[in-house]
Amino acid sequence: MPRILLLDDEPNVLSAIKRSLRAGFGPELRIEGTEDPEQALARLKEAAFDVVISDYRMPLMTGVEFLGLVRTLQPNAVRMVLSASSDSENLMRAVNDAEVFRYLLKPWDEKDLLGHVRAALERADQLRHESELADVGRHDFGQLSATELERRRLEAQEPGLTRVAWGPQGEVLGPEAS
Repeated sequence: MPRILLLDDEPNVLSAIKRSLRAGFGPELRIEGTEDPEQALARLKEAAFDVVISDYRMPLMTGVEFLGLVRTLQPNAVRMVLSASSDSENLMRAVNDAEVFRYLLKPWDEKDLLGHVRAALERADQLRHESELADVGRHDFGQLSATELERRRLEAQEPGLTRVAWGPQGEVLGPEAS
């Protein structure tokens, strides 16, 4: 089931986007939203997202800064910016620095929003498929072990799943000890 993460410092905007996406996609889409970039980054470390949509102007960091971090944490997550500004300089920086897939303007047209999200979900599927094929090719050419191939597959499904913290006597530490 595809997953989308929304970040906007305005709760009404988050609610409106969620409502639009639920109306357009129904229950086959998991949607999470937050007003806090730190909370969004924490979620990105816990779960894989197909699409991440961020507001451009926020108090703690810009959408471009946030999406740059998303790119590092989940390079195959398709990134989109939502902004009330149509400033072409901001648009170019978003596209170049964070490799943003689409730049959406507020207020949005619901049909356009759904079309852009649909295209982003298709792009996410394409990126996931290309990554899997590349890993299989590396495995076939002996550049990637079967263990590493499986680790990457699991990590793509659930980020952080394969990271284990070890204690001084070789014991596995739980998340609260990390």
